[in-house]
Amino acid sequence: MIAVEELKRQAGDRAAEYVQDGMVVGLGSGSTARYATLRIGQKLRSGELRDVVGVPTSIETETLARAEGIPLTTLEEHGQIDVTIDGADEVDPDYNVIKGLGGFLLREKIVAYSTRYEIIVVDESKLVDRLGTKSPVPVEVIRFGWRNTRAALEDTGARPVLRHVNGEPYLTDEGNYVLDCHYPGISCPYELEAEILSIPGVVETGLFLGMVHCVIVAGADGIRIMER
Repeated sequence: MIAVEELKRQAGDRAAEYVQDGMVVGLGSGSTARYATLRIGQKLRSGELRDVVGVPTSIETETLARAEGIPLTTLEEHGQIDVTIDGADEVDPDYNVIKGLGGFLLREKIVAYSTRYEIIVVDESKLVDRLGTKSPVPVEVIRFGWRNTRAALEDTGARPVLRHVNGEPYLTDEGNYVLDCHYPGISCPYELEAEILSIPGVVETGLFLGMVHCVIVAGADGIRIMER
């Protein structure tokens, strides 16, 4: 069997092939998207790619990109991104995805919203028939009154759990909390997202609906590309 890390590398490398000279590229966060960033850095250093600038979706990715020599920009300087390569925690047959177990969902969604062509890279274990069957839905919330926000999320059918790291509440790059909302499968993701976003204190959800154009899946039988 091919190791999961090798599958992730294959998916990331294949996604990097979509990057062309002169592009503004969204650099996703997470273990699979990391390989795409590494490959883009290699291609820039070798001269295979030129005049590419990146918009990182997290401080973690920004640090990696700088180490790889990828020139960085911002949405203020380049409001339209040509292509973004990012990972996901679940992908359904309609190309709707759950993201955010890495904790970067807010910046990832802002970048995705500004992107002409959104690519998701995953290994085949992330494919599901229905969202919410394997992964919780991360919901970024303001710290003020977060217990009330959690109670409101429970009313949507969730079992929300405050994310912790090293015994302390996890803080996003924007200084917010994350409530991981466990559902027994999500039958109507668009309706659920609207319901969650209507709750005061909610900043963003990890439901990325109708935003993905291409999914690159690495499996034991090789690379599979799913495009709209």
